Amino acid sequence: QVQLVESGGGLVQAGGSLRLSCAASGNIFSRNTMGWYRQAPGKKRELVAHISSGGSTDYADSVKGRFAISRDNAKNTVYLQMNSLKPEDTAVYYCHYDGVRMAARAEYWGQGTQVTVSS
Repeated sequence: QVQLVESGGGLVQAGGSLRLSCAASGNIFSRNTMGWYRQAPGKKRELVAHISSGGSTDYADSVKGRFAISRDNAKNTVYLQMNSLKPEDTAVYYCHYDGVRMAARAEYWGQGTQVTVSS
């Protein structure tokens, strides 16, 4: 089992910044990818960004140049720095963990944190 604890959501005006954090604990595989997905009302959950344990990153086109994902492997924590926020970034943001060890794969989700960007 892996537990994911998110923090950092909130209300911000357009153009502002927020930083999300997600701390993982439990049976963590050394090879893993952690990241953030978001889901706005009436829309599908979509990838925002993710980062592998080796440091490789991937971003949704809509956030490139505005968001930055990073991680601290010693703390098993991933961060999402969100700058130049837009109202369309409003969503529930979910931390995601995807770990692999030999033939085993484990996937977990956080409980979600609300990000609201006012215009």
